[in-house]
Amino acid sequence: MARYAMVTDITKCVGCQACTAACNAEWEVPAGLARTHVRSTPIAGTFPHLSSTFYVAQCNHCDHPPCVEPCPTGATSQLPNGIVQVDRQVCIGCGYCVEACPYQARFVNSELQKVDKCDFCAARLERGQQPACVNTCTAHAKYFGDLEDRSSDVFRLVYDHGARRVESQAVAVGPNVYYRGKPQHLELLA
Repeated sequence: MARYAMVTDITKCVGCQACTAACNAEWEVPAGLARTHVRSTPIAGTFPHLSSTFYVAQCNHCDHPPCVEPCPTGATSQLPNGIVQVDRQVCIGCGYCVEACPYQARFVNSELQKVDKCDFCAARLERGQQPACVNTCTAHAKYFGDLEDRSSDVFRLVYDHGARRVESQAVAVGPNVYYRGKPQHLELLA
């Protein structure tokens, strides 16, 4: 069984928002909401040695997702391949899982009154396609694949090139979205 993960190379990301636009179009996300957000970090350092970067925030499909347990209906669950999903037929839109996510990667869809989030484009994966954000990234900064497949780009970027998770002692839930970049930029993501 595959164990899916995504890597964003922040040395390549230009903050163009193509990934956000592709995701919103693919999944008909209401205006003002997004499953994927391109954010810029605060500026760090002292002049003239200032540092900032872009990063793409989304559901991290954590190894130990804190959003699953608080769901009173079982609408939020994790598949064997690591994808954390929301069953809209079962979701009542209470938002408990939204509050439980330490990455602020979930929202209540204002049109459906159901929780929405990135699902690594599970429907596209079933058709043998890459997630919409990966497929559309103009800078080729996003990679998706099986973290257990030694021949995958994701495996290579994580295990050979040091892509890392955004975690802290307070939030150590095993996110499966990784970031590759210069050390000074990666420190800004924490």
